[in-house]
Amino acid sequence: MTNTISADDGLLTTRIARFIVETDARALPAEVMQGARNALLDTVGVGLIGSREPVSTIAQKLVTEIGAKPRATLWGTPLRSSPFEAASANGTCAHALDFDDSHPSVRGHASAPTIATVLAVGESSGAPGAAVLSAYAIGLEIAGKLGRAMGPGHYMRGWHATSTISTFSAAAAAGRLWHLDVPQMRTALSIAASQLSGLVRNFGTMTKPFHAGRAARAGMLAAWLAKNGHTADEAIFDGRNNVLSTYSSGDGEALADVVAAFGAPWEVVSPGNWVKRWPCCYAGHRAIGGMFKLVEQHKLRAEEIQSVAVGFMKGSETALISTNPQTGLEGKFSVEYMIAATVLDRRLVLETFTDRMVQRPEARALMAKVRRYIVDDGKVYGLDATNDVEVETARGRFKIHVEHTPGSLDWPMTDADRRDKFNGCAEPVLGKAGAAKLLDLIMRCGELPDVGELLRATVPVAE
Repeated sequence: MTNTISADDGLLTTRIARFIVETDARALPAEVMQGARNALLDTVGVGLIGSREPVSTIAQKLVTEIGAKPRATLWGTPLRSSPFEAASANGTCAHALDFDDSHPSVRGHASAPTIATVLAVGESSGAPGAAVLSAYAIGLEIAGKLGRAMGPGHYMRGWHATSTISTFSAAAAAGRLWHLDVPQMRTALSIAASQLSGLVRNFGTMTKPFHAGRAARAGMLAAWLAKNGHTADEAIFDGRNNVLSTYSSGDGEALADVVAAFGAPWEVVSPGNWVKRWPCCYAGHRAIGGMFKLVEQHKLRAEEIQSVAVGFMKGSETALISTNPQTGLEGKFSVEYMIAATVLDRRLVLETFTDRMVQRPEARALMAKVRRYIVDDGKVYGLDATNDVEVETARGRFKIHVEHTPGSLDWPMTDADRRDKFNGCAEPVLGKAGAAKLLDLIMRCGELPDVGELLRATVPVAE
């Protein structure tokens, strides 16, 4: 197919492509670059500790089997591969523990695939750190705005937005770093659209983090093919059978409106990425935060609890697919287990979500006392919802209404919290000195002449 569309055609596909290609990185506000750096910090940290998970070792084994040219680093390992395979493996390990940040507009984890993309492309092409950060910010902008246009029905129908929508952010970010022009970017978006996949049904299994790695690779592949002359439809967001009419339930914002709002505000700033305090599905974090407050305020003990009721706004519980988890992975998607562990352990850490901990008799007994219910006000919600938590004991009933989500702008992580989380994830893999070196490079990423220096610091030093 030859290029038959002008740069001033007025089509939404062209407007999206022009934003990706023509945005001046030098004009990005400081708060945008800071938001990108925070996403880099969080994603690389959780990716390092995630690199030791079984799903990640399988991904690393596949990379070794493929045997591609060693041009990009697999975080937390001495392995190197093509940027495609490195991004796939790194995106998987960044989402392996479900500890990576989330974005409410996307209803998913756009940072894991997008950061994996920009670091793999950036390292293999010798890009400076500032270009890598700006490519991430532009990619996240695409994911956030398209997430708003896709609407909540996309997720509720069973599509995993981390996998579907982040394919576009990966294509946009890779396209920026590979210097695609507007016609090529239109093509890349179209090729990306033909690779959208990923089902919520696979939550609680290794396939969920695989979605993040797959999105990174698919988006990169779309950009590379477009750059090298591959053809595709030139207006995939316009006309009949476009992306939204195919994948959306028609309950999102008008695409023309969100395109007009590119950068106003930037998605990395508002609503921003929401950073997890606990390594489990974000849909349960408000309930966890509320339960921690009730336990602290009323000195609640597991043995006195008769029942716990957790109220969810309609749609906000969609990801919590497990009511009777049997494994640690399933426990990450069970508010019943999250509540039980909060009461029993007074903390939620990586060890909380293991098979052994989920199978504890005391945890199973308390899970049986937790029930969830839906608050239906006629709307459908995502992360930007509320929860009610009510605990019944012989001493009485204790209730809390939780309006804000831990890790959001309204209940934020401090800079010290972010660094502590990073160190807790990076030190077991790199040691204290190695983690400190990498932290310094991440904080100075915008000044690095070659982001490869940062990637080399993700490799453990042999003792």
